Amino acid sequence: MDESLTELGEHILGGVEDSMLGFSVTYGELTIRAQARAIAQVLKFLRDDPACNFATLIDITAVDYPQRAQRFDVVYHLLSMHQNQRVRVTIETDDETPVPSVVGVYPAANWYERETFDMYGVLFSDHPDLRRILTDYGFNGYPLRKDFPLTGYVEVRYDDDEKRVVYEPVKLVQEFRSFDFASPWEGVEYLLPGDEKAEN
Repeated sequence: MDESLTELGEHILGGVEDSMLGFSVTYGELTIRAQARAIAQVLKFLRDDPACNFATLIDITAVDYPQRAQRFDVVYHLLSMHQNQRVRVTIETDDETPVPSVVGVYPAANWYERETFDMYGVLFSDHPDLRRILTDYGFNGYPLRKDFPLTGYVEVRYDDDEKRVVYEPVKLVQEFRSFDFASPWEGVEYLLPGDEKAEN
């Protein structure tokens, strides 16, 4: 498996060598590191080359490394049904430099790029409609950045009792606050929800 992925990585490197920074095969997965300015060309090659044929864009997301100057890895996941292969393409950017949009290559990228912008603040140049998609109107900040504060924000929701939209402080609720990492099948000394029905 790793040999075929290495061969595929070398094939891709030969096709877009001037746009790639390298590739790696880890845990049975091929990761391509591309230059941000050339991401559309790299994805177009992966889509159109007969040996690749990555016709399906599965997802676009980001990973935040706030200690780096280029704090974001923008990650593209592609699928080739014909080759039965998956590939991950990553690029690096900061919070001010726009990444070229790939909506022209994969139309499905439209909402994925909007979500990445909404959650991380990654900008995409030439996007047809780059606006928030998950947070409410007027929301400040980017919730999936590692430096996003956990308090001090409000959320908008429709209150059925008041029959109107209400603003209230964000509540980060976590039902189970004590984790003992014990197996639920052995060694647990407390009653788990639902177990009271099994008592004789």
